[in-house]
Amino acid sequence: MRVMVAGGAGYIGSHTVKALRRAGFESLIFDNFSTGRRELVQDQTVVQGDLMRMEDIRSALRGSDCKAVMHFASLIRVGESFRDPQAYYTANLISSLNLLRAMLEAGINTFIFSSSAAVYGIPGAIPISESHPLQPANPYGQTKLMIETILQDYSRAYDFRFISLRYFNAAGADPDGDLGELHEPETHLIPNVLRSLLEKERCLEVYGTDFPTPDGTAIRDYIHVTDLAEAHVLALKRLEQGQEGGFINLGASRGFSVREVISKAEEITGRTISYREAPRRLGDVPVLLASKQRAEDWLSWKLQHSDLETIIHTAWEWHRRRHSAS
Repeated sequence: MRVMVAGGAGYIGSHTVKALRRAGFESLIFDNFSTGRRELVQDQTVVQGDLMRMEDIRSALRGSDCKAVMHFASLIRVGESFRDPQAYYTANLISSLNLLRAMLEAGINTFIFSSSAAVYGIPGAIPISESHPLQPANPYGQTKLMIETILQDYSRAYDFRFISLRYFNAAGADPDGDLGELHEPETHLIPNVLRSLLEKERCLEVYGTDFPTPDGTAIRDYIHVTDLAEAHVLALKRLEQGQEGGFINLGASRGFSVREVISKAEEITGRTISYREAPRRLGDVPVLLASKQRAEDWLSWKLQHSDLETIIHTAWEWHRRRHSAS
């Protein structure tokens, strides 16, 4: 079975392509390489194209024999979404609508969507279950929720099946050392912590030290990207088997503060990490923690790599190797 992976040259997309290959699936990677990296593309068919252009998608699907689509391609920076909401609503919504239209035209009815915990907004209860009210606190989260609403409407109107996977904090790198996190600019904590040790010009900033948490810094639920990728394969198999689709959280159901992450990184690297305290960022909340019960029940999903030590160790090995080769 072949799967079209939109955004397959990105961080999570590339790890999922590897997981698909391990599970016996073929991938057709579709990416415009605006943020995706060619060095993350391995031995799979690649089509360079843009989801904003219908003909690019139609051309990629024509004769491809794809039976399902996974959609990772979107703008993802929360702060940027406040500064330029038009770009986010335009890019994230139109690209998704184009992809869904092309799928229906091609007779493809199986869809895995890369969503986000940002659909929940400020949590009213911890851990957050899929039944938590959906009240996004930023334009990025609004775009994810809008697409989820579209998917529900499509599933009612057409022969269309979907699972929307709501990520918490993806982190870490492929344990084999083949793949890792390459964003520029980088906005995620763990790669910024590690890169601050390798790049002298990079200053680590801790955003907010006055949260109502034990050490004053924000607490997040970190999930290893390899475990995240495996959940996509399990979701695809669930839909293949004709089982119910819907919405599933992907998190580890345990949280670590920014200071705890820094302390663990110091322990693993054997180095002291310097940082500068900065004000909270717009839209930041004190604690985000997932309930993973549905993922375990629906997907028989088991975490293999999502302890904080493995997350940071794999990321450190990836960044250190890449830095020494540059």
